Amino acid sequence: MTQDSCYLLGYIVRTHGTSGNVVMFLDVDYPEDYEELDSVYVEIKGELVPYFISKFNLQKQSNAIVTFEDVDTIEKAQALVGSSLYLSLDDLQELGEEEFYYHEIKGFTVVDARDGVLGIVKEVYALNGQDLIAMEYKGVEVLIPTSEEIVSKADKEKKELYVNLPEGLLEVYLDNSTNTPDDAD
Repeated sequence: MTQDSCYLLGYIVRTHGTSGNVVMFLDVDYPEDYEELDSVYVEIKGELVPYFISKFNLQKQSNAIVTFEDVDTIEKAQALVGSSLYLSLDDLQELGEEEFYYHEIKGFTVVDARDGVLGIVKEVYALNGQDLIAMEYKGVEVLIPTSEEIVSKADKEKKELYVNLPEGLLEVYLDNSTNTPDDAD
């Protein structure tokens, strides 16, 4: 299994107790959809290694206490802390026609309702409070919030992402990129 055929599910953030349990952060919109997981791929030294789950206890705020088969000591659990967790793309649920997963829109052309074609989606950053779409625009990275008011839909056939950018958003990035520190100060 390779990362290209998988999507990022989350991370192992710490151990729990002394018998090999770990706390898994699920970086997804609906963590409860994953309560019946049988296995995950754990990234170890750049390789995806399958780990089988014997217990999964969903907690608050996208965390789960997990027991993996064959991880029965705190030392084995500690070795997994900080590792990324992946699932196969085949496991993703089918979305509606205009809905999308973040990994699907990389390379899409961003089209604004007011300004037309702007640039290309380079990355999507999943942050704690707000997810952001990184777009290349006039040689500058512009971050677009993923709220429903701003990102309206994706056309997967045309590879276009339709947005309604707040007035002045592009100018903020362009103004910052043209201002350089004054060396005379």
